[in-house]
Amino acid sequence: MSDQVEVVPEKGGPQRGDGAIEEPGKLLRIAVMLRELQEEVRRAPTDDVGRERLREVYGRAVQQLSEALSEDLREELTSLALPLSEGTPSESEILIAQAQLIGWLEGLFQGIQAAIVNQQLQARQQLEQMRTRGLPGGRILPGGGQGDQAQGQGPAAGTGQYL
Repeated sequence: MSDQVEVVPEKGGPQRGDGAIEEPGKLLRIAVMLRELQEEVRRAPTDDVGRERLREVYGRAVQQLSEALSEDLREELTSLALPLSEGTPSESEILIAQAQLIGWLEGLFQGIQAAIVNQQLQARQQLEQMRTRGLPGGRILPGGGQGDQAQGQGPAAGTGQYL
């Protein structure tokens, strides 16, 4: 079973490295973990050791996320998710960094969902066009036969162009 999602651009075929996500499950797990960490930091003040640990977790999460993304998304993440400063970060610095990363991930997930819906709509339109083009010229009778032409009454009137 492949755990891979690829967002295909509207025009043209799939392009590897253009919106590809190697491990969507991994992205979801990291996003949920970061959200829980953010809530925990909001609920209770953290000491220096806890804030240092949060800095390490944040750095690892960004690294793991990068490994699950295509090159273009990796570059975008790297430009937005700046590393926390050396030393012990403040609670507000941790909260801001986590909120930024969670927001980016949520935007990524929404973009994927929108692309999937768009692909489904395009596929539905293509299927409808194929069905429309394949219809015969006469009426379809309940028994499955055709009207006018099937009964020898001459060619059926054209129905015009389909838009």
